Amino acid sequence: MQATAILKEEHRVIERVLDALETAANRLTTGSPVRPGVFLQAADFIKGFADGCHHKKEEGVLFPALEAAGIPAQGGPIGVMLFEHEEGRKLTAAMRAAAERLAAGDSSATAEVVENALGYVALLRQHIAKEDNVLFPMADRAIQGPAQTELTAAFARVEHEETGLGVHERFLALADAIEREVAQ
Repeated sequence: MQATAILKEEHRVIERVLDALETAANRLTTGSPVRPGVFLQAADFIKGFADGCHHKKEEGVLFPALEAAGIPAQGGPIGVMLFEHEEGRKLTAAMRAAAERLAAGDSSATAEVVENALGYVALLRQHIAKEDNVLFPMADRAIQGPAQTELTAAFARVEHEETGLGVHERFLALADAIEREVAQ
């Protein structure tokens, strides 16, 4: 499997959590009850899977390979992706902080939870579209043959050696749990 196909599969899992997060935030907006833990679990998923596994593959493996293939890190798509990863981290941290206050009984944190959750959803949806439709096709053209095989092997190392055996599967289960709870 091509390295970018692995990243696209991970995007589909992330999008499932984005859909659930959007639904939960919209419910909060209308005054419907939503367990604050849903937002905390989503923040855990984002930090552990979207950022800790997926973005680690991009930032630690794919982007350097693209640079080695002649695509500049600054002033192009890599720089934009890095900036958006950082923005996502900020929105996730703010959502987590607000959700913790909400869980502690501070209902005034509701608007902040919603704002940061929906901000993250919007950011990531357009970010994923850029990667799937621009960056990944560019990577497929720039990185071929043995370099593509090395990229895929490096992704496996990130997933199993750096993030730990079974971590990926644990986050897939968390995505399922978030989806199930929000679907009720």
